[in-house]
Amino acid sequence: MVWETVKLAMQASLRNALRSFLTLLGIVIGVGAVIAMVTIGNGTTAKVTEDLEKLGANLLVIRPGQSRLRGPGGASTAAKAFDLSDVEALRQQLYGAQAVSPLAAGVATAVYGAENWNTTVMGVDNAYFTVQEWQLGLGRQFLPGELRAGRAVCVIGQTVKSELFGAANPIGARIRLKKMSCEVIGILEAKGQSSFGTDQDDRILIPLRAFQRRIAGNTDVGNIFVAVKDGVDSVKVQVNVERILRERRNVSPGEEDDFFVRDMRQIVETLTATTTLLTGLLGAVAAVSLLVGGIGIMNIMLVSVTERTREIGIRLAIGALESQVLMQFLIEAAVLSLFGGLIGILLGLGLAAAASAGLNIPFILDPTIIAVAFLFSALIGVVFGYFPARRAAQLDPIDALRHE
Repeated sequence: MVWETVKLAMQASLRNALRSFLTLLGIVIGVGAVIAMVTIGNGTTAKVTEDLEKLGANLLVIRPGQSRLRGPGGASTAAKAFDLSDVEALRQQLYGAQAVSPLAAGVATAVYGAENWNTTVMGVDNAYFTVQEWQLGLGRQFLPGELRAGRAVCVIGQTVKSELFGAANPIGARIRLKKMSCEVIGILEAKGQSSFGTDQDDRILIPLRAFQRRIAGNTDVGNIFVAVKDGVDSVKVQVNVERILRERRNVSPGEEDDFFVRDMRQIVETLTATTTLLTGLLGAVAAVSLLVGGIGIMNIMLVSVTERTREIGIRLAIGALESQVLMQFLIEAAVLSLFGGLIGILLGLGLAAAASAGLNIPFILDPTIIAVAFLFSALIGVVFGYFPARRAAQLDPIDALRHE
């Protein structure tokens, strides 16, 4: 009996194929939009988290000045720069630190033969590779003697390598940075673009003392990175960093720090929560179109009841039960909604895949949201199809037969 009712519902839908298609279009758009938005949002969240973790897990970034912006790239007001003695103090006194790395950076043009490339030059030591979790694709790190003497050696990023050397092996070659001739001893593994749109491979690393003497002309340390050991609370380490630096920089009790510390893990958690919230909001906005699609189904089913009033009267007159008429129209609405849900799922997955490829974000399939969208579309069909079906079942057979 149920199968016969389904067949009748299918036949009624196929008799008005164009109208049926336009009816389920709202469901198609709603389901497709929900799945596409949530899938793209999940991919964006994963991409942001991955890129921030490339900067170093459990990483504290210390900068002089008072931060004016929130985030890993926040600007700061002017303040006395750090120096190597601050770095050594943190290395000796800071509990729970896996590595402490100084950093001084500037912009310079790298020249090799007839090629030149404007890039970021960073003065570091070998702790930089630990705190940034950065491996070498080729070559070696700095030797202790090179760091102490500030020798003119460098490790280059993949972008610099491509721009200056192309496919050639640069190890042992010499490039010019301002007035310094620098021997290439290593190549960093590629990390690609960050979530902030910067090319992480466009950099040259040289010993900090070489940078200070021959590039910057001072002994300043612009940033200090602290990698926190696994299992150690980064908040406690941050408190100790602030205590040590306040003492060294003679910041009196009650005065505001003339430096600031950023916990990258907290930034990751904040940005992840933000992107998750935005994904939920986008999904909720897209879900509104499902309600619009349900109202469309109800309107079309009401029109169908009006058009088929005489047919309904004949069925009731020859013995059809009200429940059977109710079921027929209810199933017809549910079939339209389910077909719309299936097409919407395929459309949403296609849009999400295309967007993931275009935006270079991972395609993360969430079976839960697919199941929820499909079941919600079925529920929409049942709920909004019930009122027209109930109206059809309650028609008086005599009045229905008189209807023209």
